[in-house]
Amino acid sequence: MRKLFLLLLTLCCMQYLSAQQFTTKSNGKIRLTDAGAAFFASLPLKCLNKEYPYKTGIVFGNETQVTAPKNYHPAFFGCFDWHSSVHGHWVLVKMLRHFPSIPQAVTIKQQLSEHLSKENIEKELQLFSGENASFERIYGWAWFLQLHRELVLWNDPWAQQLATNLEPLSKHFASAWISFLSRLAYPIRVGEHTNLAFGLNLTWDYAETVKDTALQQSISKAAFRFYGNDVNAPIVYEPGGYDFLSPSLEEARLMSKLMPASAYRPWLKQFLPQLFTDPAAVLKIAIVNDRTDGKLVHLDGLNLSRSWCLNAIAEKLPVQEGLPLKRLAEKHLEAALPNVASGDYAGEHWLASFATYALMP
Repeated sequence: MRKLFLLLLTLCCMQYLSAQQFTTKSNGKIRLTDAGAAFFASLPLKCLNKEYPYKTGIVFGNETQVTAPKNYHPAFFGCFDWHSSVHGHWVLVKMLRHFPSIPQAVTIKQQLSEHLSKENIEKELQLFSGENASFERIYGWAWFLQLHRELVLWNDPWAQQLATNLEPLSKHFASAWISFLSRLAYPIRVGEHTNLAFGLNLTWDYAETVKDTALQQSISKAAFRFYGNDVNAPIVYEPGGYDFLSPSLEEARLMSKLMPASAYRPWLKQFLPQLFTDPAAVLKIAIVNDRTDGKLVHLDGLNLSRSWCLNAIAEKLPVQEGLPLKRLAEKHLEAALPNVASGDYAGEHWLASFATYALMP
């Protein structure tokens, strides 16, 4: 009965989204409309101050330290876990920056001002030490830097003040990244939070934006050390049942940023030859059988992340070679977008972030 209810709710959401025209298509590209931006913003807004259910990942030294999440995460205590709260904030910044007339604009600005205050970020920073020095490495670090980047790019005094508030924690993560990469012996090739290539993708964009050359050099050195000689990626073994990222495609996306086109194409042809023959055969739309299961619903995210990877890879290839990848990216995006709102918190607390990133990286 519950599954039938969720199916009907999903169909209603699809009809609502279609009626509201939350996306448009022009020049072969799917774009978010004002109505779509308002809808996407509504999902993180719904959980921004929702303390429970909450999945903590910190280490408590003794029983006296056990307390409510808001007491040690004053900025990012909602949306089920720390990283989901962080990229929920990123969605709100993104929507407010690019769609300033959405109905929730005043509320979003108020919430961001309260959550991303100087005092709250200083309190957040205190946690990342001792036994919790590696807390939210890699995924949460990368999304926080992406949040900071979005504020830095926004030429607005209010946004710049928030960017200044976030700077101490960003500098901490930048330094922590450099230290971590110098000690990491092997790449982390998984389809979930600790995927190294995904984290480096987001972190590279931040480093490039703020002109952190030390961080850029560290990322480039690590990427070529781990991935420079890779060949014949076993993409036929993807996806895993819990994946929301493609290890192979995230790696290819990262190297597209670090290599000139003349070197990238030969590297990619050795690494993922299937992309040059029949990419649709090895990258079929991922199936989700239960959107109330927090792990199984990850595959909706995989369809979205494949889309942004395929588009990025295509941009570095000659037009005719990139076109099949762009078409495949579009199919993944169209399959995933109706499921951003499933009616269940397991997916709704985070999928708007992935959909936004797929549409507006």
